[in-house]
Amino acid sequence: MKALNNRVRAMREAKSLTQAELAQLTGVSRQAINAIETGKYDPSIRLAYALSRVFGCAIEDIFIFEEGGLHDEKK
Repeated sequence: MKALNNRVRAMREAKSLTQAELAQLTGVSRQAINAIETGKYDPSIRLAYALSRVFGCAIEDIFIFEEGGLHDEKK
């Protein structure tokens, strides 16, 4: 399984936005932004797109797929 890592916190801080401000801009709760930043929640494609519009970049610049992850089972 691939792990989904992200740069949401770094990109949000670079724009001097609070979690609440980013949440308002993307139409979700502050808790949702926090969950994304801490890797507890993978956003929908619509939310990923909304984040990319706020940050002015491609979705792939925000979210990074990596081989292996906490949810992989040992074989």
